[in-house]
Amino acid sequence: MDKLDQDWLTRDLVDFEYKKYVLLAYMQNIKSKFTDRELYPFMSDLVFHYNNLLSLQKNKQLIYENFPKEVSRADFEKLKIHYRKIIQDNELMSTIEDIVNFALPHFKERVTEGAEIYEDIAQRISIEPVGITPLYKNEGYLLLTGSKNAVYIYHYKITVFHQADEAFRAIRTQQLDTVTWSLSNSFEQIKRNLITTRQDLPNPATYLAISQQVYPIEPTLLPIAKRMLIQHIGKAA
Repeated sequence: MDKLDQDWLTRDLVDFEYKKYVLLAYMQNIKSKFTDRELYPFMSDLVFHYNNLLSLQKNKQLIYENFPKEVSRADFEKLKIHYRKIIQDNELMSTIEDIVNFALPHFKERVTEGAEIYEDIAQRISIEPVGITPLYKNEGYLLLTGSKNAVYIYHYKITVFHQADEAFRAIRTQQLDTVTWSLSNSFEQIKRNLITTRQDLPNPATYLAISQQVYPIEPTLLPIAKRMLIQHIGKAA
């Protein structure tokens, strides 16, 4: 089981032993992924559910809001569906609280384990510019290597959005190619080839992420490198 449903707590049978079985099967799978040094999207899923359970523990009303719902009246003119709660009783609430209390330590343990793996891998990855870096750095190329001489080439674009008084950065990547590094095809030459073949970015910011060890690309190296790139560009801004 790679992923839990968002409403796994109240989905199907609300029974302590059943939910315990579902949770432990999920945790066992996550453990095996972490053993293989595969972090994403499993880490994001873990953090989501862990934070949700913490909120549920602090606010019982949120538990009611997470109950599955059935349609009680359909307003076809306004395309709105009005829901009513299926069950709200003390016995059921007590069962849910028992499940939450059982689940939280398991989520905390796995989140902590995943964070430690993340930090260990991040310390083995370096980010550096390739050639001269232009003033505009929110779009360009990311060269990622960590498997022999293979170089994974990505186009990246960073979007800055504001929420309240804070600015956040989100990054999107698209893999363009995979090439082989060599003395005749250096990272600088790879950048020159990109400029020649992709004229939409005549002076692109280009960064190289090098891993000291071999890790899975899509579930581990790329997500970590993307976050490190955002941090690197943010510090230089």
